Amino acid sequence: MAFGRSSNPTLKPEIFSSIRNSDYSNSMTVQGTVNKTLLMLALVIVPASYTWGEFFSGANVSPYIGIGGIGGFIFALITIFKKEWAPITAPIYAILEGLFLGALSANIQFQNPVGDSIVMQAVVLTFGTFFTLLIAYKAGWIKVTDKFRMGLVAATGGVALVYFISFIMSFFGGGLSFLYGSGMISIGFSLVVVVIAALNLVMDFDFIERGANAGAPKYMEWYAAFGLMVTLIWLYIEILRLLSKLNSRRN
Repeated sequence: MAFGRSSNPTLKPEIFSSIRNSDYSNSMTVQGTVNKTLLMLALVIVPASYTWGEFFSGANVSPYIGIGGIGGFIFALITIFKKEWAPITAPIYAILEGLFLGALSANIQFQNPVGDSIVMQAVVLTFGTFFTLLIAYKAGWIKVTDKFRMGLVAATGGVALVYFISFIMSFFGGGLSFLYGSGMISIGFSLVVVVIAALNLVMDFDFIERGANAGAPKYMEWYAAFGLMVTLIWLYIEILRLLSKLNSRRN
């Protein structure tokens, strides 16, 4: 069976070609992946709520941003290279990302006008986008064709390259100005990135369905749930950044 290429680096189709599962009674299923995803979502929300509360109680949450961000990145890499460890590493990744997201969200919310809850708006838009695209995918309104895959891979790679260049330039006191501020170019770039991140969800749905059809090992449910969470977190952060830029422009 041939598998399409996912632009999410955690969900590469080549994974299934290198995995053989002789026990089809203990194989990956779509429902099993959904259950793992819901559990990981809870593991993100609980620590995020904690660091959010800590911030607004006056505590310094900067360490959580560092620990959560760096730790989450490390465990993401471990999960990618050791897929069979996903039942352990994926939940740890979710907890660390929760610490990071709660602190980051609180900081961004604090910088915006009181009463204008852009964090809640970002949450609603993220899950609204998720369910809308899931319905569109299941209904067959969005087809994951070879051209779709290739275009999305190129677009996602382009965004990653831009962020990487900006990161390297920051060490030399520079940066890419259009990534920041509330100018129209900056807002336009964020909007494009949000669209690209959202379309990656469709690729993730396709990956999960193909994995289940291929009878991948049970631990791949955790791995697929991890990959889906990576995309959801990316989408949430990009929506939050876009809303913050729009808010700055209005005020």
